[in-house]
Amino acid sequence: MRNPLSEKVVEIKPSGIRKFFDIVNEMDDVISLSVGEPDFDTPWHIRDEGIYSLEKGRTFYTSNAGLKELKEEVANYLKRKQGVSYDPKDEVLITVGGSEAIDGALRAMLNPGDEVLIPQPSFVSYEPCTILADGVPVIIELKAENEFRLTAQELEEAITDKTKILVLPFPNNPTGAIMEKEDLEAIAEVVIKNDIYVISDEIYSELTYKEKHISIVEIPGMQERTILINGFSKAFAMTGWRLGYACGPKAILEQMLKIHQFAIMCAPTTSQYAAVEALRNGDEDVEEMREAYNQRRRYLMHAFREMGLECFEPFGAFYVFPCIKEFGITSEEFATRFLKEEKVAVVPGTAFGDCGEGYLRISYAYSLENLKIAIGRLADFIDRLRKER
Repeated sequence: MRNPLSEKVVEIKPSGIRKFFDIVNEMDDVISLSVGEPDFDTPWHIRDEGIYSLEKGRTFYTSNAGLKELKEEVANYLKRKQGVSYDPKDEVLITVGGSEAIDGALRAMLNPGDEVLIPQPSFVSYEPCTILADGVPVIIELKAENEFRLTAQELEEAITDKTKILVLPFPNNPTGAIMEKEDLEAIAEVVIKNDIYVISDEIYSELTYKEKHISIVEIPGMQERTILINGFSKAFAMTGWRLGYACGPKAILEQMLKIHQFAIMCAPTTSQYAAVEALRNGDEDVEEMREAYNQRRRYLMHAFREMGLECFEPFGAFYVFPCIKEFGITSEEFATRFLKEEKVAVVPGTAFGDCGEGYLRISYAYSLENLKIAIGRLADFIDRLRKER
């Protein structure tokens, strides 16, 4: 029989995050710090709006691009938060999570052979989605000594005459790194000079602990060459509702909408009604969750200092990225042994790119009680490893 499979798809590695998630599901009594999913329930008033929409029989398709009310609220939200204006009619697209927006943007913008600059460590989807869109991923290795920020020099050195898009993944998963205004201004200068485009994944924009999030679209000259991607999963604890959005120039959004029409039709109707409520009345919920995450973040940083585990201080998302190079084993070996010996799941840094070797991603989107138990086990495990050396 003829091989039914696409060679391109077969060669893509499965997600390293899900590998450990699947192992955990086969074990009993495991504390998992591996998945980036808020432990909070979706706030009641948001759930109520979703329930109400079902009770009123609002179960039909929406417009392909999304509910008019939701697109307007997205535009209002970005005006309020970032001070930028988008036309909800032509410059906002409602998607099935931020992940669909990433995929759609790359497919709408890339021609075969176009290069996409991807800073790593970073979210697992950027590289495979680039390949699926016939682009060429070019990895920029972020460095701990720069707090895992992207520098203008690193960007400049990676650009070729085939470069078309820079993925800007901040606040960052897995490192928790953020970019400040001066960082973005330097990046924008390089982007404009070399006439490339930006896909700015800002799904963690509400979860920053040092200063208010700054978007690159706020920098003069950048809104017209940026696709801003965000969603409801992280800030509003709405992972299972599967809802995100993309904002950008009309010419690009029109092509993204075409892909969305044929592949998806429209985002879930119930989720869209709930999201309208989230944007209108969810600021207090977001602030409560952010304060809880910050408390957990501070606890972990203190605990790492107590056990002598090296870790730069992250100021975004809900992850820490401690360094385990002192133990002389790979990230995969460390995570596997830690899971088997202490029944705690974390993710090897290599799940987010080869330059993640020597690091672990630990999510603090879990209760402080579970974190304290898990960190106690981590201290015991590290103590044993140090004695083995």
